[in-house]
Amino acid sequence: MIDFLKLPSPCYVLDETLLDRNLALIDRVRRESGAEIIVALKACAMWSIFPELARHSDGATASSAAEARLVYEEFGSPAHTYAPVYTDHNIDEILRCSSHITFNSVAQFERFGQRALINGLSCGLRINPEYSPVETDLYNPCVAGSRLGVTAGQLAAQGGLPEGIEGLHFHVLCESRPEHLRLALEAVELRFGEYLDRVKWLNMGGGHLMTHVDYDCDDLIDLLRAFKERHPNLRLILEPGSAFTWRTGYLVSTVEDIVENGGVRTAMLDVSFACHMPDCLEMPYKPAIVGARDPEPGEKGWRMGGTSCLAGDFYGDWVFDHELKVGERIVFEDMIHYTMVKTTMFNGVHHPSIVIVHRDGRVQIVREFGYEDFKTRMS
Repeated sequence: MIDFLKLPSPCYVLDETLLDRNLALIDRVRRESGAEIIVALKACAMWSIFPELARHSDGATASSAAEARLVYEEFGSPAHTYAPVYTDHNIDEILRCSSHITFNSVAQFERFGQRALINGLSCGLRINPEYSPVETDLYNPCVAGSRLGVTAGQLAAQGGLPEGIEGLHFHVLCESRPEHLRLALEAVELRFGEYLDRVKWLNMGGGHLMTHVDYDCDDLIDLLRAFKERHPNLRLILEPGSAFTWRTGYLVSTVEDIVENGGVRTAMLDVSFACHMPDCLEMPYKPAIVGARDPEPGEKGWRMGGTSCLAGDFYGDWVFDHELKVGERIVFEDMIHYTMVKTTMFNGVHHPSIVIVHRDGRVQIVREFGYEDFKTRMS
């Protein structure tokens, strides 16, 4: 049991024992399905745990030159890189640090593909199968008019698959289940089936939340095996992000004030939803808090207020078994994926510290932030 009172506030806390559970399950899927599973840095770029992740994956995927360099230098292998746009400014660094590169359009491949091929990279093309189960448009890559990927009609109109493309890549899922991947693969086979036997690899993107308690990994394994039987020439690649660090840690905060207005009680915290948990406001979704529950109809709860001046920097409500007081710790659950990578310094609000609680109970403060970090970002 972690003693949150002994940790700095605010801080992100990764619990290695929780991480172990996820990595064991991911290893099982890799072993039994025959598919490669690589880590998507877009969900968690906590490079202090890269040595651990590298032992339980087949590499890592990057979405920028900075991520590709971090994979190359700290993960110990070149990156599988995809970005919506490459530029003359970043392409050389990306090529230096990558083994695979996926282009968002035929035009981008025509612009940079020969440089990639000369440097020995395996080139892919992102496709849009025109199916996604994602209901929130902000996260839906197949929304009407999407800028992400090439549709089958567009590819045919441009003369089909360009010479030099060795792989296809689609990314249409978000915290999804095997049945959604099944529908996505059906759409890929329907619209792009003629190309599947002409390429060497198929990257199925991220969004495979295989470490969720309700995810059917047996179904996923069977699905991947069956697809492999139909297309035995293909290397199958999955690049989940959240699955690796799903429910592996916390965001620790402290109640610094209590404000009541119009019958609404707000615990003012030393963290910010806008700065530190932006997906709560964007998706939106309500995180769990240790020791709290959702209110019953008509029950009065507590709103959590963020530390920035944004009027909407709050979320609620939660019910506790006691009255909250100043100095009390509020611990948000499942705060490792898509938190640190999205944390901002809006308002000059500093980042929470980063902490690992090791298997033997030892607490390691990996990083603390202060004024110089803010000043460097703003210069």
